[in-house]
Amino acid sequence: MSQIAILGAGSLGQLWAGYLPAGSAVFLSRASFSPRGSDEPSTFQYQLKRPDGYEIGRRIPVLAVSAICPSLLLVTTKAGDTLNALRKVLPEIPEDVPVVLFQNGMGCQQTIADLWPDRPILAAATTEGANRPETGITIHAGRGETWIGGLTTRARDCVNPVVQRLSDSGLIIHAETDIRQRLWDKLVVNAGINAFTAILDCPNGEILNHPFFLEHIDPLSEEIGRVMATEASHPLSAADIKARIQAVATSTAKNTSSMRGDRQRGRKTEIDVINGYIAERGQAKGIATPVNQLLVRQVKELTE
Repeated sequence: MSQIAILGAGSLGQLWAGYLPAGSAVFLSRASFSPRGSDEPSTFQYQLKRPDGYEIGRRIPVLAVSAICPSLLLVTTKAGDTLNALRKVLPEIPEDVPVVLFQNGMGCQQTIADLWPDRPILAAATTEGANRPETGITIHAGRGETWIGGLTTRARDCVNPVVQRLSDSGLIIHAETDIRQRLWDKLVVNAGINAFTAILDCPNGEILNHPFFLEHIDPLSEEIGRVMATEASHPLSAADIKARIQAVATSTAKNTSSMRGDRQRGRKTEIDVINGYIAERGQAKGIATPVNQLLVRQVKELTE
């Protein structure tokens, strides 16, 4: 069986490696793209706890990029680490290997597609949730869906084969002709939940009745809607944006967002590619985004 290489062994990378058929996935060694890889194990061992309560023990090899010739590359690094990591590993990977980007937020994906226009670069928008409460434990916090679409011309013919290959995981995956819209749909929800959970240091559901959230959710939804109207093919009204944010916060009430998790671990967050991206696009279009800018400032004051 040809192997799927996964760049980024965090929660999402471990989720995919855990669900893919045994022996089909390998993690690329951090030594391939980061000085932090010097103390990395040769195998990642962990328990994947599924939403149905079943636990799977996984042992995933960690290999140098020069040691394998993958048929597919999944990139699950944090958005801020992705470009640097790809600059170091892509020269070792054949140009016809599809590259699927799983980053949160927006901006990073198009930058990568613009830098490597002759490669099959795809993006994924996923609602699968995973977290690692402790070393050796990865929790699949809730089943979702994943949409995959092409960003470069060469990626168009790869979408269906990639979807078919990743469907071997048993997760729900769809081919998407307008992946930018899907990324915006996810961005809307992340922009309305993640920063609040990081600032308030609480699970998703607890933001809903907090005065800070209640004070800002209406103007935030208005800002997102105005920017989205200039960027997405199917923009949403402020009322629809607010309703989506509230619905997801309710359905994932006990979950910890990735941004809150980053704050708790003392890591840099992805605020720049979420609310920061909306503020940046707003500035480019002459649209004021004071609430998005406020959330960016407050998250950075707590984490940087």
